[in-house]
Amino acid sequence: MINASTIGPEPETTLPAPLPHPLLPDLISLAKATAESHGFALVSAQVLTHLQPMTLQVQIRRGNGDDVSLDDCAGFSAPMGEAIEASALLTEAYVLEISSPGIGDRLQSDRDFQTFRSYPVDVVHQDDEGREQRLSGTLLERTEDHVQINMRGRVKRIPRDSVISVELTSPTG
Repeated sequence: MINASTIGPEPETTLPAPLPHPLLPDLISLAKATAESHGFALVSAQVLTHLQPMTLQVQIRRGNGDDVSLDDCAGFSAPMGEAIEASALLTEAYVLEISSPGIGDRLQSDRDFQTFRSYPVDVVHQDDEGREQRLSGTLLERTEDHVQINMRGRVKRIPRDSVISVELTSPTG
């Protein structure tokens, strides 16, 4: 009988990270400058070469933090396309996709907490002994002092200064 502890650790099988497209840094600079000149901030840009034709995805948000509308994305598409054409960086066919990053799973602003009231959440917080704990329930509210969730009919108030994160979860777990 062979004991696993006598064999040693299993060899790691990690795949190499995918290589970024060689033009990505130039495209990011171009997208950033174009976005800023039109009142937006560049959130991210990526080149998807596995798609035919290749796709350039650009995510923007308003410079002042306001939401980006569908009209904003459509309106920014033409100037971004013109900037790409003028730069001559891409010499093959491509699709340009302009979007907003949307909301993430992590709730941060007061607006997030208002919008997602009664949604299922996980609250990660530190208990009195400094250990990290995770509680799951339905978001009730966030006050200046507490985050309140409903855990199967029981209201749990978690001191806000001990909360590490509040994230949306799937209702099915």
